[in-house]
Amino acid sequence: MKKLLLILTLACQYAVAQELTLAQANHLASLPLKCMQQEYPNKPGETLANASDIISPKAAHPAFYGCYDWHSSVHGHWSLVFLLNHFPKMERRDEIIAKLKTNLSKENIATEIAFLNKKHEKSFERTYGWNWLLKLQHELELSKEPFAADLAKNLKPLSLLFIDRYLEFLPKLNYPIRVGTHSSTAFGLTFAWDYAVFSKNEKLQQSIRENAIRLFGKDQDCPLGWEPSGTDFLSPCLEEMGIMQRVLSPEEFLPWLQKFLPALFQKDFNWEPGKVSDRTDGHLVHLDGLNFSRAWNLYRLVKQYPKAFPHLKALADFHLNYSLPSVVDGNYEGEHWLASFALHAYEEK
Repeated sequence: MKKLLLILTLACQYAVAQELTLAQANHLASLPLKCMQQEYPNKPGETLANASDIISPKAAHPAFYGCYDWHSSVHGHWSLVFLLNHFPKMERRDEIIAKLKTNLSKENIATEIAFLNKKHEKSFERTYGWNWLLKLQHELELSKEPFAADLAKNLKPLSLLFIDRYLEFLPKLNYPIRVGTHSSTAFGLTFAWDYAVFSKNEKLQQSIRENAIRLFGKDQDCPLGWEPSGTDFLSPCLEEMGIMQRVLSPEEFLPWLQKFLPALFQKDFNWEPGKVSDRTDGHLVHLDGLNFSRAWNLYRLVKQYPKAFPHLKALADFHLNYSLPSVVDGNYEGEHWLASFALHAYEEK
């Protein structure tokens, strides 16, 4: 562990262009693997209508009861599938697959759906958890691993339920939520859009496009200086940029971005990463996630528009590498979710 931490720290300092290695992948996999079937500590997100609703996390959510809360469990599962897709010779491959099969069984998903169909749980994990669930569905359907097709089939009814909820909810949202935490409207649409495109779900694409433009299309001069708030783990400005980059054509997006974030066009643009004062504090450690959020959005922008924004590549690298050691610091407050954020930053890189 100490040797790996030293390697990662040195890489952060000296190897800006580093790529994810098998050794790092093995360690990153160990974080969600450690907690995906660890019931406690647990932060339930349900509403208790009466005493009969007081049941254990595993009984309520047999698929996603580990890793502290429901959404962290979901993106922990995504992390493992993502790593298997990119590193098929991982050390604990058989163990990972066995646990994925146990958690994502047809029966467990049916229990998750039964919970979500309770009258008072229509807004459960809206839209942060919905977004990550569709990313997990996407990753399973992308996979060429033999086990993945059955798990994608098992998970699909839950994904369809959330798609229906997106379609019902988005037209009702009169005002977007512009924050850097779970209720971010912009982030809550990004992976859903990616899956809608991948699965050729034109109805979901249309809803996300129309509502994103309605909610964000007239925004200008996003205040970069207001970031970060004290416990942000997402960049409010860049997550909004991220969804608009997806739904607008280049001819529409670049003029919109010029009004929304004109500073990004400046060749000398710089931005200080979010600094964590105490990584044992479950909220203060969020700022490491913010740095990964900035990185993945900047990488995506550079990738699509390399001639316009080549100067932002180094800034994305700096944010990624600034917080990378936090993923292996051994504190539960960060390790149950930060691996997923780091991996998504690598995915966009």
